Amino acid sequence: MMEIVFATNNEDKMYEIRKILKGLTIGGEEVRIFSMREKGIDADIVEDGETFVENAAIKAKAVAGMLPGTLVIADDSGLEVDFINREPGIYSSRYMGKDTSYREKNRNIIARLRDAEGEKRSARFVCAAVAVLPDGRQLSTQQTLEGRIAHEERGKNGFGFDPIFLIPPYEHTTAELTDEEKNAISHRGKAMRMIRKLIAEAYTS
Repeated sequence: MMEIVFATNNEDKMYEIRKILKGLTIGGEEVRIFSMREKGIDADIVEDGETFVENAAIKAKAVAGMLPGTLVIADDSGLEVDFINREPGIYSSRYMGKDTSYREKNRNIIARLRDAEGEKRSARFVCAAVAVLPDGRQLSTQQTLEGRIAHEERGKNGFGFDPIFLIPPYEHTTAELTDEEKNAISHRGKAMRMIRKLIAEAYTS
């Protein structure tokens, strides 16, 4: 059985990743996906890149360096809100401080958009994914999900900014979707399916 390490210790993210990549095989081998913690890695990796792709690459390469010969995937994702100059962007996880709850972050964003209506509330989720193969090759992709900011938190599913991210065709926030509905259209779902495709192609080329 082949192992992939995903460069995170975020349990909510690992839950999504395992759902999205369920059934993945490489070269006919079944794949098992581990978090950093599950492989005994407790590292504070400094994400000082200027883009989502750069930060994902920093994490993937750092963990690959600790686990030679292991396929490592990392992602970096965030929310861009147009009305507030695409904040919080690459600083999404650190927005208002690392220890600030997402409920507080969500309320702050809603308050900052109190004078914005309709299309002025446009926003997007962004996810960059980078894979570092055992031979050192690096694969990357970046995907988005367009939407707008809701006027209040809605829904109990998902995590992070999901309760305030409204998807116009559905008129639901991503926190109101089922796991299957969300993963089918989400930025992370798109990025993981693309990186999965790129990895499969790399192992057959």
